[in-house]
Amino acid sequence: MRKLWQAVAGSDLYYHFKRDKVAIASFSTLMLMVLISFTAPLIAPFDPYDPMQIDIMNSDIPPSWVENGEEQFKLGTDAQGRDMLSTMMYGTRISITIGLLAVCLQLVIGITLGLVAGYFGGRIDSILMRIADIQLSFSTLMVAIIVLAIFQASLGADLYGEYALLMLVLVIGIAEWPQYARTVRASVLAEKEKEYVDAVRVIGLGPMRIMFRHILPNTLSPVLVISTVQVANAIMSEAALSFLGLGMPVNQPSLGSLINAGFEFILSGSWWITTFPAIALILLVLVINLLGDWLRDVLNPKLYKG
Repeated sequence: MRKLWQAVAGSDLYYHFKRDKVAIASFSTLMLMVLISFTAPLIAPFDPYDPMQIDIMNSDIPPSWVENGEEQFKLGTDAQGRDMLSTMMYGTRISITIGLLAVCLQLVIGITLGLVAGYFGGRIDSILMRIADIQLSFSTLMVAIIVLAIFQASLGADLYGEYALLMLVLVIGIAEWPQYARTVRASVLAEKEKEYVDAVRVIGLGPMRIMFRHILPNTLSPVLVISTVQVANAIMSEAALSFLGLGMPVNQPSLGSLINAGFEFILSGSWWITTFPAIALILLVLVINLLGDWLRDVLNPKLYKG
């Protein structure tokens, strides 16, 4: 662990990071949100999944600092009587989990196909890139809405709710792999002509080992930048689908489903049910995008001015 920290502390990335106040603030905010959300079972005032801790008589209670608010419900309660602060903690965890898992799936599919297309070229490259072009011509949300609507109608609302997280990860992940495939392919086309690739071919290494052991590490800089931005995009896609009723069910709230659940009450005066999850979602996506922009600039010396 000590050697790892010494390697990180001595890297150019850390050097630029500690000099950039926006990056430090964004990273600190993101880590705080991740820590709070993933320790929710330990620190949340209430458990929104426990029916014994939910009382419908506590529904629509405003935040504690507003008239008629109660001290035990700092951010008020929703229409089901759940504590908003606790529910947002659990909901943020689900949103982040979906974003990370979807991007991991995008990485696996996109990097593998990009390496194969760029290294072998020819007909394989043409077929894979045409598939990527066709998929890029469709909107991610449009495809996700159609697929999830079909599954929801086929499985029924109750059964769909059990597999909603898995379905969201699969749909969002599969829909966005061309971004990685095209980026990795472009890097591989440049790398495979270099002398070190010729050298490992001469000593008899196979294509798979050359691609994943030697070429892939030299293509990771743009992949890292894309991944940061794609996590934010995946979280926003999940929120949009949940807002449309095709995401997480009400009993497993994400930030998107919380916004959807409170939207119908916003004009009746219960503004906090939608407002606080929306603020949390905006803050989460904002800090991830700011980190992505910083990474892009630092990893591209032509853009970085820090």
